[in-house]
Amino acid sequence: MSLENILPYIQIILSVLLILSIVLQRSDATLGALFGGGNELGGAQHTRRGVEKILFNATIILSILFIITAFIALSK
Repeated sequence: MSLENILPYIQIILSVLLILSIVLQRSDATLGALFGGGNELGGAQHTRRGVEKILFNATIILSILFIITAFIALSK
């Protein structure tokens, strides 16, 4: 099988994994935070640790891989 035949399946798998990694991430953003209010942490930064950090890094890697495959698909 050539890359042209496998590429759509790779993109589907990457897109599903990317969606799952985004949905599983913790979000403290509320509608009030959009307008400058509603910050329960009082401006404190949240440090990612453990599984949350792995999930965050996996999201970045998956998005880069998806963009690369999209550019490869465009060049064909």
